[in-house]
Amino acid sequence: MKKLQNCLYITKDGAYLHKQRDTLLIEQKIAGKKEKLLQIPIHSIGSIFCFGNIMVSPQLLGFCGESGTHLAFFDMHGKFLANVVGKQMGNVLLRRQQFSIQNEPALYIAKTCVGAKIRSSRVLLMRHRRNHGDSVKLTKAIDRLKQIIAQLPHTNEYQTVLGLEGEAASHYFAVFGELIKSNKENVLFKSRSRRPPKDPVNAVLSLLYSVLGQEISGALQGVGLDPQIGFLHKERPGRNSLALDLLEEFRASIVDSITIKLFNNKQLSSKDFTQDAVGGFTLKDDARRLVFQAYQEKKQEEITHPFLGEKIQVGLLPHVQAMLLARHIRGDLAKYPAYYVQK
Repeated sequence: MKKLQNCLYITKDGAYLHKQRDTLLIEQKIAGKKEKLLQIPIHSIGSIFCFGNIMVSPQLLGFCGESGTHLAFFDMHGKFLANVVGKQMGNVLLRRQQFSIQNEPALYIAKTCVGAKIRSSRVLLMRHRRNHGDSVKLTKAIDRLKQIIAQLPHTNEYQTVLGLEGEAASHYFAVFGELIKSNKENVLFKSRSRRPPKDPVNAVLSLLYSVLGQEISGALQGVGLDPQIGFLHKERPGRNSLALDLLEEFRASIVDSITIKLFNNKQLSSKDFTQDAVGGFTLKDDARRLVFQAYQEKKQEEITHPFLGEKIQVGLLPHVQAMLLARHIRGDLAKYPAYYVQK
């Protein structure tokens, strides 16, 4: 089983990262003087995520590409900008097989990812109803999601799958605000919005979706799949479509659940965000660190994988699902066992 290595999140504006022997050194100029912020063994790091104006030495860029250490850059809103890609991993025959999947086999994988997403979303709503009480809108959403799950296997058109996925997301986010106890008068969340996120909850969702998507991209490359060739999300220059496909499986169980917990435990409030001239919300530095800390804690949690029957850490799920998808594409597995939360 792949070891879950540490992820490093750099949010200090103006920080400079470079390699010093076998360590990663992070420095910053303060009052004209260079000060050391952190120095840690570089081989203990699995991924480095840089937010804002972060500088990285050419030597460290080369090391990350050669060693397979994931290095990604984001703006302060969490929008993905670029990442370092080293030598291609895996078997070229697997990638050829991936490229050749079209029509019904591609539609099957797309339906499987969408079905997993809707199942996990429905379980999240059902848990809230069980713990905090019912509402007419909540029950309506739960019932409609159940109907869509039943419809998906009998759908033979790609556009119909997209339509059902969009309808499920609409029902889900129509009641998502009810899951956040402090969401009075829709101050924290009204509806799903992005580019830019129009409220605090959307700011956290977009940030974590973006980070998790990049981790999934790295996991796919690690098993030899091309993250840009998707089945649900069609190819578009610069978009990791297959990573977005697998992200659907983890939205509710990882990102949405973390976000709800942070606001319901009053670890985050509207005071932890700034709003720009176009209405976009951004996390303040301390709040962003808190979000990443919660994300790392979530990744350390252990679950029993429903297909493998083994206990694994949540942070390893992208690697496990990438491996299972690769086995399906090679023909070793007749069906792709998408991950979704059990009741």
